[in-house]
Parts: sequence; structure tokens; C-alpha cells
Amino acid sequence: MAQQHVLLIEDEPNIAEAIRFILTRAGWRVSLHGDGSDALALIRDAAPDVLILDLMLPGRSGLEILADLRTDSALAALPVLMLTARGQGRDRDAAERAGASAFLAKPFANADVLDAVRRLAGGQV
Repeated sequence: MAQQHVLLIEDEPNIAEAIRFILTRAGWRVSLHGDGSDALALIRDAAPDVLILDLMLPGRSGLEILADLRTDSALAALPVLMLTARGQGRDRDAAERAGASAFLAKPFANADVLDAVRRLAGGQV
């Protein structure tokens, strides 16, 4: 079976590298990107199996990107794990309304990231 691909859009380099390390060690292929302004085109080109999307990004917010994904027939079913440094209920509610498949607040446990990505990919990897 081909290696599954996760696209991580996160502007904090330390968090991005930590997630990349966790997932790569578990057998995933991980691509990193740190800007929201061109994220939609990148998502289309990369065709990931799972998208991890930060809520607050430079250029465009993760919620704006997610709303666009959910209205694009080619991307509407893409599993999206939304990350945020603000774990308040209103952020979770906004992410769910925009169509997030799952939600994690920072800081998070390594195992929680891995479990969420595995669930979103249907248990593979």
C-alpha cells in the first residue's frame, strides 16, 4: 500500500516540526506549509489523505480555508484536523460549524495527534 500523505498547515515552526516528527516516525509522509494565503491551491495540488490545519494563520484563517474546502466538490470530503492555541468552546464550535472532522487544542499530547490522524484516515498506517 502507498504511504499515506498528511499536509500540515501550521505557521509555528516548532509545532510543525514536532508534528512532522511524530507522524513521520509512525509511517506517514508529511508536507509542511506555514501560510494561509495560498493554502487552498496547495491543498488541491498536494491531494493529501488528511489535512491538519491551524486555526490562526497568516494570510487567511484556518476557518476561512476550511469553509472553502467544504464548498469545493473535489475537496469537500477531505478529513481535516483543526488545531488551535485557543481551546475555548467557541473555537471548537466554529471549527465544527465550518466542517472540521476533528479538533485538537494546543498543547496536545503526541499520542492524541497520532490517534486523531489515524482515525481520520480510516485506521490506516
